[in-house]
Amino acid sequence: MQRKARATVPWPLRNLRFLKSAPGIVAAKLWTGETGRGWWIVLNAALQQPEEVRQRLIALEDELRLKLAIQSAGCAVFDWDVEADTIRWEGATDILPLHLDHSCASNFLDGIVADKRRQLLSILEASSFQPTHFDIDIEVAAALGAVGFTITGTRTPGDGGRTARLVGVIRENTERAREIQRLTYLATRDELTGHLNRNALREELSQAIERAKEENRSCAFLVASIDRLAMINDGFGFDAGEEVIMGVGERLSRTLRGSDIIGRIAGNKFGVILKNCREQEIAVVAARLRAAVRGNGIETRSGLVAATCSVGAVWLPAAASSSQEAMLRAEQALNRARANGRDGFAVYHPSPSRETFRLRQMAIADEVVQALRENRLKLAYQPIIHARTRKVSHYECLLRLVKADGSILTAGHFVPAAEQMGIVHMIDRFALETTIGLLKANPGISLAVNVSGTAATDPAWLQSFIDYVHAARDVAKRLIVELTETAALHHFEENAHFVSQLRELGARVAIDDFGAGYTSFRNLQMLHVDAVKIDGSYVKDLSLSPENQVFVRTLVGLAKNFHIKTVAEWVGSDADAALLQSFGVDYFQGFHFGEPTLEPNWD
Repeated sequence: MQRKARATVPWPLRNLRFLKSAPGIVAAKLWTGETGRGWWIVLNAALQQPEEVRQRLIALEDELRLKLAIQSAGCAVFDWDVEADTIRWEGATDILPLHLDHSCASNFLDGIVADKRRQLLSILEASSFQPTHFDIDIEVAAALGAVGFTITGTRTPGDGGRTARLVGVIRENTERAREIQRLTYLATRDELTGHLNRNALREELSQAIERAKEENRSCAFLVASIDRLAMINDGFGFDAGEEVIMGVGERLSRTLRGSDIIGRIAGNKFGVILKNCREQEIAVVAARLRAAVRGNGIETRSGLVAATCSVGAVWLPAAASSSQEAMLRAEQALNRARANGRDGFAVYHPSPSRETFRLRQMAIADEVVQALRENRLKLAYQPIIHARTRKVSHYECLLRLVKADGSILTAGHFVPAAEQMGIVHMIDRFALETTIGLLKANPGISLAVNVSGTAATDPAWLQSFIDYVHAARDVAKRLIVELTETAALHHFEENAHFVSQLRELGARVAIDDFGAGYTSFRNLQMLHVDAVKIDGSYVKDLSLSPENQVFVRTLVGLAKNFHIKTVAEWVGSDADAALLQSFGVDYFQGFHFGEPTLEPNWD
């Protein structure tokens, strides 16, 4: 009998091993592979013909292949008879907690964590004559904690549209759920401090404002900025700077109430949401925050670092109706707080004139964005002339906005609004990319491009500028980058590093509007700039102003002592040019020698 049964087993069943036989019985085992696992197959063969045994074995092998596939996929299949309250499983013992009664539907439901049971119950209690598919996540209680599962299946209706059966598969998803939880945490948290990041804090702020409106109460938003973090980085190193950021974040967090929320919104700035706050309490909370930061030095691996912070605040929803407005106005208050030095505080106060101004700025910013989309933002090119030869040295690239009606706005009409509304980086990027493109297309020219004051205060943007110039290093020697005197002075450390990197790439650097801010030449020497552009207000009608002549002569003399070239702006006559040349000015710029043009003749 055994030999005959073996002889009838076809090639697909070669992994069947017949272990024993008895009269009327065929017993075999299907091996699953190297693991040695398998299933016993017992057939009543006494009254069957060999061919019938063969067909039965083939059917069983097909069934076992499906079982192997389910096992390999790490899932179980189920057939849930709702009326009978029973579940037939395949593979359940491999993935479901052992303490569960797998066959009893009620016991299975009881084992699911309560707040994860609702979706499954809603499917069971549904009433519809149409079969429906479902994909839900559940958690099942286990000895070592809840285990997550994903159930995918089909609901089959019975009498009256009530659920008759659920059939599908169940797969453990604990690791996937943990990974999603980890990624969600990373997406909402600041990596350095563990506090909420800017986007997550803004979402919380939106919800706080809406709840305050619904409940007819008030809240507040504060921005706390670590004072002079760049100096800490320069004096103690960036590692110490990061420790200061973490230390300040911890102190601010400990000072807040349990209902308040803190997040890191920029390199040296933290945002704080006071969920329930009267207007007079804002100053009290701000004072506590500032005192917590300045109270004691912060321990770092480089030593004890003294830190302070300035705070700007806005009361909500009275002074701002959205999170965007709230963050913008808190920043405006912060700027006022920092204007008086370190450890300052200011609250935003609405005013009709300020609101009108803001709306006007928003309209200009919208026009700038539209102009960028429609290629109506242009560069005009004004020649810079050698004082001695009166020939063109290079051109300054000046922003122009062509309005829809064809009229042209100069930069002074739209750049300040773009800075206020936070879109000036788009303009600066346009200017840089256009300038580099022209340098590549015209090997015989040199061009000067401006960096706005706002961009000059953003280390991340300055680095992106450096990266872009580095990628175009072949034309960097014909590039001059102009920084405003005010930005260079107020953000000295960042701009000194920026200038150093530019010069390493071969580009030159000039300080624009020199004299307007009374920057010391000592600072210029430390910046290692190549040229200063004397502010036009001192150059205009120079031959008619003895006082300005003394000032300009002094500036030029100091610049020569530091081996820095000088450019006189707003030169308007031959008399002024002759006087400037006698002082030793190296270059002239002004309408007398050439107006800015959108279509220059590079020849």
